[in-house]
Parts: sequence; C-alpha cells; structure tokens
Amino acid sequence: MTLGCLGEVVGYAGRVIMHGNPWDEIGFQMQICCLIIAPSFFAAAIYITLKHLVLTFGPEHSRLPPKWYTWIFIGCDLFSLMLQGAGGGVAASASDQSTQDVGSHLMLAGIVWQVFTLIVFAALSGDFVLRVSRARSNLTLAASDLLKDMKFRLFSFGLVTAYLTITIRCIYRVAELAGGWRNDIMQNEAEFIVLEGVVIVIAVICQTAFHPGYCFPQMRFQSRVGPKGIMGDKDVSDPEMTHTSV
Repeated sequence: MTLGCLGEVVGYAGRVIMHGNPWDEIGFQMQICCLIIAPSFFAAAIYITLKHLVLTFGPEHSRLPPKWYTWIFIGCDLFSLMLQGAGGGVAASASDQSTQDVGSHLMLAGIVWQVFTLIVFAALSGDFVLRVSRARSNLTLAASDLLKDMKFRLFSFGLVTAYLTITIRCIYRVAELAGGWRNDIMQNEAEFIVLEGVVIVIAVICQTAFHPGYCFPQMRFQSRVGPKGIMGDKDVSDPEMTHTSV
C-alpha cells in the first residue's frame, strides 16, 4: 500500500509539472511510469487476503492450497508490473513514434494481463465464498462469529469495493492505450480524473479505513491456524489466548 501511494504521489506530481509545461520530459516520465504501475501494488494487497481468508474459514473449501494463492497471484502481479514498468520506461524515453508505440504495446500487454489476473482471482474468490456459504453449518464457532462481526463485514465491503474500482481502472487503461497515444479517450481529461484518479482514491480509502489489522486480525495469526480453519472455538484475536497457550 505504501509503495502504491508513493507511486501515485510521484505520478501526479509529474502531471502537475506538465500542467505548467506539457513538453517537460521529467514530468512526462514521472507520470507515465508511476501512474501506470502504482495500482499493481494495491491489487497485490487484495491478492494476499485470499490466502488468509482460506486459512481462516477452512482450506477444505478451497480448490487450491492456501499458499498457492500468494505464489500465483503475486507472481502474476509482478509479471504485469514488469511489463508495465518496461513499457512506461520505453515510452517515456522514446525519441520517435515507433519506439513510443513499442512502449505503449508493452504497457497494454501488462494491463491486459492484470485484468486477466483480476478476473481469475474473482472467479476463485467467488467459488470459495460459495463453498463456505454452503458449508456454513459446519464452520467452527469462531469462524461463524467472525462472519457476524461488523468489523469483518466492513472489511469485506472495503475489499470488494477496492477490487471493483481497481478493475474499472484497469479496463479503462486498456481502452485508453489500445487506441494509441492520440485517441479521444487518452485526450479526455475528465474521464482520466474519474476512471484513473477517483477510483484509485476510493480503493485506497477502502483498503486503509477497513484495514485487516483492525477489521480482520486473524491475518496476524496465520501460524496458529490449523487445517480446519480458526483454531477450534477460540478467538485467536484475543491476546489472553496467546498467553494461555504458551
């Protein structure tokens, strides 16, 4: 989250520089590189939560082992990040249109891959939620109580909202880059502000206000989660349980 926010700040600082001088090379490099890759870090924060949700509510409800989610989705995110970063670097340093187009195509490939990754993530997450819902009567008492906890519900709401806004941003970027550097979408400032800026602000607010450290503390106790989910009927978020179990 920190890296993503820093990237956004640097990127928009570049746009402020370009407001005074649209031909400023440093400002262009700052905004094209940082704004294209920063949301990947926010997406990574979302990907990590699925592993912990599976550990909390029961790996038996998941189609994949919990640790695979981190390896698969963070790996895909890194690949997308490399493509977008490389494309942004090539486009920002290009001295002719053909080289700039190469950078644009690399960025487009990275964002298309990111959209694909987000869709696969949504499919696996939805499948897991459906399986847990069907097995609700077999969940541990702690897991059942967690589902009723308002803080966890707010966390879930924030997670879904952040996912949707990041996905909307990525789809917008695909449409923007697919038409080339001088297409109507790329030159529409209002659409950029809403579909690149506002949606990312919403995602960051949701991921910060409903932070798992407060709303989903079980993420901090991964090592204490057994193969059936949260340990027995104990609340692993209770510090007294930690002392009594030593």
